[in-house]
Amino acid sequence: MPDLLLELFSEEIPARMQRKAADDLRRLVTDALVDAGLSYEGAKAFATPRRLALTVAGIPARSPDLREEKKGPRVGAPEAAIAGFLKSAGLASIGEARIQADPKKGEFYVAVIDRPGAEAASIIAGFMPGIIRSFPWPKSMRWGSGRLTWVRPLHSILATLGTEGEGVEVLDFEVDSIRAGDLTYGHRFMAPVPLRAGRFEEYQQRLAEGRVVLDADRRKEIVKADAADRAFALGLEVVEDEALLEEVAGLVECPVVLTGTFDERFLEIPPEVVRTTIRVNQKCFVTRRLGGNAGLANRFVLVSNIEAVDGGAEIVAGNERVIRARLSDARFFWESDLKVPLDERAKKLDFIVFHEKLGTQGQRVERIVRLAGEIAPMVGANPAKAKRAAALAKADLVTDMVGEFPELQGLMGKYYAQRQDEDEAVARAVEEHYKPVGPSDRVPTDPVSIAVALADKLDMLVGFWSIDEKPTGSKDPYALRRAALGIIRIVLENKLRFPLMRSIKGNDDLLAFFADRLKVQLREQGARHDLVDAVFALGSQDDLVLIVRRVEALGRFLDTEDGKNLLVGYRRAANILKAEEKKDGAGAFDDPPEHHHHHAERAEDELFHALEHAASDARRAVAREDFETAMRAIAGLRPAVDAFFDEVTVNAEDPALRLNRLRLLNRLRETTLTVADFSRIEG
Repeated sequence: MPDLLLELFSEEIPARMQRKAADDLRRLVTDALVDAGLSYEGAKAFATPRRLALTVAGIPARSPDLREEKKGPRVGAPEAAIAGFLKSAGLASIGEARIQADPKKGEFYVAVIDRPGAEAASIIAGFMPGIIRSFPWPKSMRWGSGRLTWVRPLHSILATLGTEGEGVEVLDFEVDSIRAGDLTYGHRFMAPVPLRAGRFEEYQQRLAEGRVVLDADRRKEIVKADAADRAFALGLEVVEDEALLEEVAGLVECPVVLTGTFDERFLEIPPEVVRTTIRVNQKCFVTRRLGGNAGLANRFVLVSNIEAVDGGAEIVAGNERVIRARLSDARFFWESDLKVPLDERAKKLDFIVFHEKLGTQGQRVERIVRLAGEIAPMVGANPAKAKRAAALAKADLVTDMVGEFPELQGLMGKYYAQRQDEDEAVARAVEEHYKPVGPSDRVPTDPVSIAVALADKLDMLVGFWSIDEKPTGSKDPYALRRAALGIIRIVLENKLRFPLMRSIKGNDDLLAFFADRLKVQLREQGARHDLVDAVFALGSQDDLVLIVRRVEALGRFLDTEDGKNLLVGYRRAANILKAEEKKDGAGAFDDPPEHHHHHAERAEDELFHALEHAASDARRAVAREDFETAMRAIAGLRPAVDAFFDEVTVNAEDPALRLNRLRLLNRLRETTLTVADFSRIEG
């Protein structure tokens, strides 16, 4: 069966867009193949700075012939119905339809529609222009007098269908005067010539000869290995940077690794500043001396897109000039920032609007200071240190360094706080109060850092909730979901007994938002969201550590036979109560059941006693936060509940007996609420 080869050759595609674009091309083409009735054995997409490529193996030479039966109206139906049927089925007259009899519906018309297959080459040539014209680039442009929009000017299209040993067919289509062919092009500088390729193996070989490494992962491997080798030869190691490695692999088609040097005096500024300066401005990697905690070295690694005749000397010299200038700027920012104490810097926050409805950054800092002081005793932090850290936490936002490199906020504040001899816990909290920034970021563990981090995030949530600026759908411009998840992780990972309801000023709607975020967090850890619902439904549960322990205990309980069977019994009781409450009214069975009734069954008495013991045992266990014991107490009801339903008729003819038995089932429902709301449990 033939294989498809596609290449869309253009000017440089931004590195950040390449992987998704390759995946989009694969998805769009394979979906279109399947929709056209063409199966395939496998597909793989590639991206370089100047091309998107796709190979799809094992496509049938033509789509299958199809026969479809389309059911129409009954015989004798109105003319309008007949006419609509003929049009939809593509028939000239009703005589072309056959009549089929149905024992229940009588006779009705059926159209037999034959859809002949088509050549795969024709089908693909038919849908490719539409895919190219509507390609989902984040940003597109037009050029010249053409109407096509593409991420960068599109120069050529390679599109072939061929089988090994049986020849190759060039697909017949064009887009904006660009006609598909079988030509590609090598490296822009080292092999800028047309290369003919019909099948993928040949295409990959021609590109390799043209100094193009097609596979982005292979380019990454080359950069990583060559950089490590060059650094090791100098007695150094490369500081790993996966995001930069991914970006660099999207900037070059033929990676060539070189090393350069900068003045050692620049190592006097913080290492993160050196790294950020070199990374942001020149897309270069920094190195460090071999050894556990060794500092940065004054050598950097760059990746060129050309094998220069001088071995790269001029390229290295150019990068060294730029890096020297940028590091000089960074040193100037560092030295000028150190001249102004953070307290003085912080005064400028009074003139920066945080949000038109929530005031200035200065007012926000005042709120965080107050909140951090209130939280500190709850998390074992020194209140004075927490308030001091909160007062300085945002001061670095108005420094020259953070103005140049916003990603260094917090970190620079820590360095400046250390230089002005602040307490180490205060300095650390200035950096860590933003954490965790994402799911892979670490959580602060120092009490002062915890207090300020919680205060910062809680102020965000309470503030934006107060002005009704909440996340909607996929929109969350103020990263409030991230703030809530950050609070949850800080509390859970530090096992903090933190009164969340008090801290969010009793806002039930905001507490529900935390419940949703907690469900997300627990679901990612393998817990069931309905169990979180079952625990939250007990009321204003705001101790996250206890909630998680309850959820875990409930999950283990429901994994046991007693747990599963008791849930079945609970549901049977709840269904009966629901049906009977419709007749007798809500709350009709809320009064406690009587212990003895002259017509009571033995199983009825046993359930009464079992409920008395289980309820008191479970309440005592919950009070001492022993949820495992509480669950076991509830599980102990299972035999009595099973026996009750086996031996007792709830809706007895005697009204008093019926009432007492329904009250007994209501007591069962109330007793399970000691540990969870079973009505929220699914499955």
